[in-house]
Amino acid sequence: MTIRAATAADVATIAQLIRDLADYERLTHELAIDERRMGEHLSATPPLAEVLLAEDDSGTAVGFAFFLPGYSTFASQPAIYLEDIFVRPQARGAGHGRDLIAALARIAVERGCARIEFRVLDWNESAQRFYRALGAEPLGDWTPWRISGDALRALAERSTK
Repeated sequence: MTIRAATAADVATIAQLIRDLADYERLTHELAIDERRMGEHLSATPPLAEVLLAEDDSGTAVGFAFFLPGYSTFASQPAIYLEDIFVRPQARGAGHGRDLIAALARIAVERGCARIEFRVLDWNESAQRFYRALGAEPLGDWTPWRISGDALRALAERSTK
């Protein structure tokens, strides 16, 4: 198996893996993938997001890690935010997920990052066990919040520039 950095040529594969993830997480109703826009974001300088692909021995993509830069103000160091990681169910147990996280950890260390942060669905106990086995721990005192859609646009309109 191989872990490699995705390129703009991989956007269709990445989009399909995202669709598979949405199906697994029961969130297909939230999908609004724009492959052209995603390709632009992945190939921007600097990239707005990056992707690692896990491929099996035949070269077929079986998983991905989609991540973006962050920053720890308290540590005064860069950070990585792992937006999504997914391994297709039929490919699980072969080490692809572990290898994706290990490759991301290597990138974080090479870039001088203080940490990798991510979110896990409350009901996804297998993912929670997986992350705990890697040494991750939940941030019990932090609750993710979001501003999006109409609320985001309304807030932006109130900006004084």
